[in-house]
Amino acid sequence: MEGFAKPADIQRVKYQAKHKLTALFLLLLLCLPAISGGAYYVQYKEQYYKLYHLHYIQYPDDTMENIYWLEQALKADFANPLYALALIEDKTQWEKYRYLFMMHINLKLIEQYLYLGNKWNKRNAYFYNAPWKEQNLESLKTAETCYKTALYYWKDAKDWADKALDKRFRFINLERIQNWEDEAGRIADGSLDYEKIIGRELALLEQVRQKFQAMDEYTY
Repeated sequence: MEGFAKPADIQRVKYQAKHKLTALFLLLLLCLPAISGGAYYVQYKEQYYKLYHLHYIQYPDDTMENIYWLEQALKADFANPLYALALIEDKTQWEKYRYLFMMHINLKLIEQYLYLGNKWNKRNAYFYNAPWKEQNLESLKTAETCYKTALYYWKDAKDWADKALDKRFRFINLERIQNWEDEAGRIADGSLDYEKIIGRELALLEQVRQKFQAMDEYTY
């Protein structure tokens, strides 16, 4: 489809932690429960997105499963416009729908990676945590990897939002996905800025890491 970039792939992450991200994604796959033989055949973006909704529980395993479904949604093809999540009556509406869909999926991946990062993040380095210094440092490293992955998806989300807000779509409003329209608007006016949010999380994480690194045998 014209104007579409290559679907996001975690192995394209342009950070020093690239190999750790690949390992993390493999971990996600290993943690997924087997799909029962009676499950219906999943092929299109919209179908994968609905699976994400059915598994929206914020425990680590569920978060990792959500990430898997959302990743599959990025890579799959769109269903026929008849089965879109919005009312599509012409090609221009469908084009805007596709841009908004891709933006929304990237935003959901950001949310999931932030949830996952928060599971490993340490908000404080108390003196009595010193005996587990190395374990805490490793946990912080995992959280950092999750946050940086989320930051990667933010760039894609902004790119898709820009496309969806093109002047050609100025008078097109897809009411069934009004929340997606709102997300694009918030990205444009700066009220939704995950770069700022993630940057703040990474800065706080680094402060806690430095406190752990400074601990020695006399700390506790």
